[in-house]
This record gives sequence, structure tokens and C-alpha cells, in this order.
Amino acid sequence: MDLDPASLVTAFCVSSVGFVLFYFGRKMQELRPLVAGLLLMGFPYFVSGFAWMLLGAALILGGLWAWLHFAP
Repeated sequence: MDLDPASLVTAFCVSSVGFVLFYFGRKMQELRPLVAGLLLMGFPYFVSGFAWMLLGAALILGGLWAWLHFAP
């Protein structure tokens, strides 16, 4: 993980969104936001770049959207 300010702030924001999704999924007993929240909380530890972090978050959130709208 990079220690430049942009990466730190981005990691904090992505992880915060992940925590909210995780909390919502746990509270509503819904698997899909729970999994997306865990992924969003965990992947900033493995990605160091600002742009890669935003791209990964967008892919995870897009996958959640597709999972919610196209899966039974």
C-alpha cells in the first residue's frame, strides 16, 4: 500500500463504503451486499495505486449491481 495522501484517502473512502455495505448486508441478512462489502474493505490492502483502487471499487460495485438486477 502506498503512503501518498491520494491513495490513503481513497483507501479510507472505499473501505468505508465497504463497511456500510457489509453492515447493511449483515443487518438485512442479505449475502450480496455482505460479500461486496467484504471485498471493498479488503482489496485496498492489495492495491497500491489511486486509479487502480477506483477501478477496482467500480468493478466490485458494478458486479454488485449486476448481481442484484440480473440474478434471481
